[in-house]
Amino acid sequence: MLSRKQRFLTKTGLYFCYFVILAFFLFPLLWVISLSLKTREELFATPPTIIPETFAFENYARVIEQSGVLNYIQNSFVIVTATVIVTLLTAIPAAYAISRFKFKGKSPLLVIILMTQMISAVVISIPLYRLFAQLDLINNYVVLIIVYVAVVLPFSTWFLKGYFDTIPYAMDEAAIVDGCSKFQILTKILIPTSVPGIVSVTILVAVQSWSQFVIPYILLDDDRLYPVSVGVMNLQSTQESVSTHLLAAGSVISVLPVIILFILLQRFIVGALTSGAVKG
Repeated sequence: MLSRKQRFLTKTGLYFCYFVILAFFLFPLLWVISLSLKTREELFATPPTIIPETFAFENYARVIEQSGVLNYIQNSFVIVTATVIVTLLTAIPAAYAISRFKFKGKSPLLVIILMTQMISAVVISIPLYRLFAQLDLINNYVVLIIVYVAVVLPFSTWFLKGYFDTIPYAMDEAAIVDGCSKFQILTKILIPTSVPGIVSVTILVAVQSWSQFVIPYILLDDDRLYPVSVGVMNLQSTQESVSTHLLAAGSVISVLPVIILFILLQRFIVGALTSGAVKG
């Protein structure tokens, strides 16, 4: 039985840890936002300050008008939307088969899927570039989307398989008694029941695809086709000599769509992860 003083010290230590972790993750974001609102003279002020003396919102206007960041965001929307659709169309049937069917080699297949998730995009980028350069497929969105799907598909399949496992098999048996086929069980029972899990996968795939840098940087060399993660980097070379504040403004603009999406739909992620944890 903890005394009152011990409970107070425990809560104080716990909240201190929360504060340190929160500051660790939020400080880089706050610093970028601060840089994006500073004038060029304030960038080199000593000592540096987190709050600008004058909020230079014109940095954002200059980035939007002169850098083509909106075109980069549009490119990212096209790539991410196609990636999410193809990934769901592939991962949902795969997860359904792994979750509901027994077949030879199922356990090794799960291990192989998990192993492919551990391969970094940096490792495969150079071989992919050499392959697609020989096939004259550089600057091709279809190829880029296929690579994106290959990167996110193992995680998506594992996630959905875990979510399908939380749904009682008795629901499948009841549907079979009512005359449903395997395809109808998937489309009329599992998918409607798994909406939180599917939405979670959609968000996580969208975030991961939106933030991809190495793969599009390697497979695209036409700046008109760049996604925003690569296009923002051009602010370093296409603007004036000191462009840190413009680069920061471009970075903030580039992450806004993902942050808004995550805030709007975060309850689905929490719900899906909680379901998986309960099952585990």
